[in-house]
Amino acid sequence: MSKNPKWSADVFTSHEDRERWRKLVDTQFGVVSTAQLAEFGVSRNALRAQLDAQRWQRVLPAVYAVFTGPLPRSTLISAALLYGGPWAVLSHRTAAEEWGMLPINSDGPAHITVPYSSSAVSKPPLVQVHRSRAFKHIVAPSDPPRTNREDTIIDVAASEASKEAARNTFIQLIGANRIPLPRVHEQLERRPPFRYRKTLEHALDMMLGGAVSALEAEYLVQVERAHGLPEGLRQVPFDVDGLVLWEDVAYDSSGAQLTVRLDGREFHSTNRIAFRDRRRDNAAELAGRARLVYGWHEVHESPCDVAAEVAAILMREGWRGSMASCRRCR
Repeated sequence: MSKNPKWSADVFTSHEDRERWRKLVDTQFGVVSTAQLAEFGVSRNALRAQLDAQRWQRVLPAVYAVFTGPLPRSTLISAALLYGGPWAVLSHRTAAEEWGMLPINSDGPAHITVPYSSSAVSKPPLVQVHRSRAFKHIVAPSDPPRTNREDTIIDVAASEASKEAARNTFIQLIGANRIPLPRVHEQLERRPPFRYRKTLEHALDMMLGGAVSALEAEYLVQVERAHGLPEGLRQVPFDVDGLVLWEDVAYDSSGAQLTVRLDGREFHSTNRIAFRDRRRDNAAELAGRARLVYGWHEVHESPCDVAAEVAAILMREGWRGSMASCRRCR
């Protein structure tokens, strides 16, 4: 942010005050609190004069920007933390953005979490305040202060509009950010969310069982479990041209040499990935293995059709079970 003459330090008489002011305003991206203004000897009348002259602007209760015009995201975040008080930390979607887990949503509010006893309340559309009884367990040492990675993911998932969305978001964020599962389990036990607790616990169980993506979890729940199919082994290693490649689901333990590959991409992103998958296909054919490939659309929109195809190949390859109907089956 460029220096704005309307909030220069020239109004202070001592060099020390001028330097302190510049450092404070720069550090806080152009916002100050009334308590900080009082420390500098800025009276309420002087504050009112700046506001009336439209040199400064009120952002939140007791928080002011010492410039006019739109608020950059960094300024809004600083203002939200000042408003929340000395213990406030970024949380939920805003913490996820700061951790690099989600793209920045410039139009959304800044989410902060405060101790349960705090008096701060949400001020839409700028700030959304959350409270936590387990505050001391969720904070990570970071600048700006924010919830730790595990609790950030839990909070983002618990904020989703449905159980299904919560489960998928939870699995995707853990997998994409390589969060150790024991740490997530510890935090779920230490401060379970009010919403979707069982859903997130079941999702974590699936990940501990080998499902490492939302697509794999969807396949496990909607295809295998919903239709009484055997649960295949997850992330099974196969040697291809001297390299170890991993298949998503293999049913050898059920007496059928069937591999199911779950492709979460709409298209192969690189020639190298496409070549690797062709080699896996060819290796499976040479080994006499049956193979099926499904993407998100098939598994999510038509799990019954997917289950019927998998069951048919399983029985052809030696599985002695039978497929059950789910509530969605025609």
